Amino acid sequence: MRVLHTADWHLGKTLEGRSRFEEQEKFMDELVDIVRREKVDLILMAGDVYDTVNPPAAAEQLFYEGAARIRAEGCLLAAIAGNHDHPERVASVHPLVQGSGISLVGLPTEQALKLNVARTGEQAVIAALPYPSEARLNELLTLDGTDENLLRKAYSERVGLLMRKLAADFSPRTVNLAMSHIYVLGGLECDSERPIQVGGAYTVDPSALACGAQYTALGHLHRPQIVKGEGVIRYSGSPIAYSFSEAGQTKSVMLMDIEPGGEAKLQEIYLSCGRQLVEWNAKEGLGQVHGWLDEGRDAGAFIDLRITLTEAMALSDIQSLRRACDGLVHIRPVYPQLEQADMPEERVRLPMHELFKTFYRRQTGGAEPDEALISLFMELAADEREHAEGGESE
Repeated sequence: MRVLHTADWHLGKTLEGRSRFEEQEKFMDELVDIVRREKVDLILMAGDVYDTVNPPAAAEQLFYEGAARIRAEGCLLAAIAGNHDHPERVASVHPLVQGSGISLVGLPTEQALKLNVARTGEQAVIAALPYPSEARLNELLTLDGTDENLLRKAYSERVGLLMRKLAADFSPRTVNLAMSHIYVLGGLECDSERPIQVGGAYTVDPSALACGAQYTALGHLHRPQIVKGEGVIRYSGSPIAYSFSEAGQTKSVMLMDIEPGGEAKLQEIYLSCGRQLVEWNAKEGLGQVHGWLDEGRDAGAFIDLRITLTEAMALSDIQSLRRACDGLVHIRPVYPQLEQADMPEERVRLPMHELFKTFYRRQTGGAEPDEALISLFMELAADEREHAEGGESE
C-alpha cells in the first residue's frame, strides 16, 4: 500500500496577526493533488490539526472539507490530536464518519486502528497514540488495574508501555505502523512549537517506540527529520513555516510504499504552498533595504528585518517601508553605539547623565532626551543618594 505521513497543519494559525489561511487552503489543495497523482491509499496525520483548542470555524470547515476531498479520491485518513488540539473537538465528528474511511482519535486508548485498503487487499494496523499528557496516561493506565508503582515511573516508560499494548495486534500479515505526537530525545525544535517537555520530564526516549512498527510517524517538531532508534522513525514536519526560526526550511510530506513484512520505501515530496519566511540584516541602513525592495528580493516572502542605523528611525521611514512591502513583519532597528554602551565595562566608565541618555535611547528606539529631562533625572538621583546616605548614618 501507499502511505503518506504529514502532521502539524495548525489550521487557523497566524503570523503576528497576519492570516495564513490562504496558504493553508493551498496546502489542502496540494495534498489532495498528491493523493490523486500518487494514488495514496492512507494518510497518517500525526497531530496538531488546529493551532488552538478553540479554532475558528473556517479552520474546522477547511479540515472537514479536506477530509471529504481525500476520501473522494479513495484514500483513507487517520488523524490524532496533538498538544495544540482539544482532543474531544478532533474526535467530535467520529460517530458521523465512523465506517467511512476517516478515523479521528482524540484521547489515548489501548485499541489500535485497523484499516483495510481495498486496492491492495492489505490491512494496516496503526498503534495510534494522540498527545499523551501526564493526566491522560495516568487515567488510562489506572483503568486496567495497572500496578500503581508503574504510574510513578518515568513518562517515557509509560509511553513505551502503551505503545507496546497498542502494537499487540501487529502480525506478519499486516502493515504495521505507529503514530504519535510527542517530543523524542534528540529532535530539533523550532520557536513555533508549544513546548511539551518541561525540564526534560516529558521527553520520550527513542527506545520507548520500539514496538515492532515498520514505520513510526511522529508529529510536534516542525522540521522534517529522522529520529535514531529501532526501525524507521520520522517527523514529517509542518507543511508551512510558522515562525522565523523555520526560515530556510524546505517543507515536505513523506510518501512510502510498504507491504506486510517488508521495509518501507520512502520518497520525500516537497511542498510549494507556503510563503517563505526570511531574515534580512541590512548593515548599510535604509538605502540598502530600499535597494533590496526595488530589485524584488524575496518577493512574496514574510520578512524579519534588522537594520543598522546611526540615528533614530522616523515614523515616516517605517511607514514608507511598510507601504513598499506588505511582507515586512518585524522592523528591528540596531544601534551599534548603544550595543557598545551596553557592555558592562563601558557602563562602568560612563558618568550618570550619559548612562541615563543611553537608557532613554534604548527605551525610545533612539530618541535623545532634552536637557530639562536630564536635569530632572540628575536632581532625582541626587535626592535618592542623599536619602540613602542619611539612612546609613542613623
